[in-house]
Amino acid sequence: MQCPKCAGTMERVTHLAWHVHRCTECKGLWFDMGDYEHLKGYAEEIDTGDVHRGEATNEIDHIDCPACAGKRPLIRMVDPQQPHIWFESCKNCYGRFYDAGEFRDFAEHDFHDLILDWKAKPRD
Repeated sequence: MQCPKCAGTMERVTHLAWHVHRCTECKGLWFDMGDYEHLKGYAEEIDTGDVHRGEATNEIDHIDCPACAGKRPLIRMVDPQQPHIWFESCKNCYGRFYDAGEFRDFAEHDFHDLILDWKAKPRD
């Protein structure tokens, strides 16, 4: 599997009964449908990428699903609980892509996140 953001190789990371694919270059994460919910408690172990690199790759938003055959565009989504987090999702397989650092942020919702949510820029 190739990373939809930087075309790096995605490595499979297994934790308990679930797995995620992590890019060896940009450290972005691809989750199959629903696996992100089961792995939230292990975000620190899974999302090992640099937050600043993730912020840079977050600007790339026209990407294709790395799991579906053919070119299936991912759509940019906003987490309803934390609108400062933008991730990409596939309408076909329901997989999700998080840039480096986004999944750690998604997994914990604290006071700092409330401030970020308040300052979040609107989606275009």
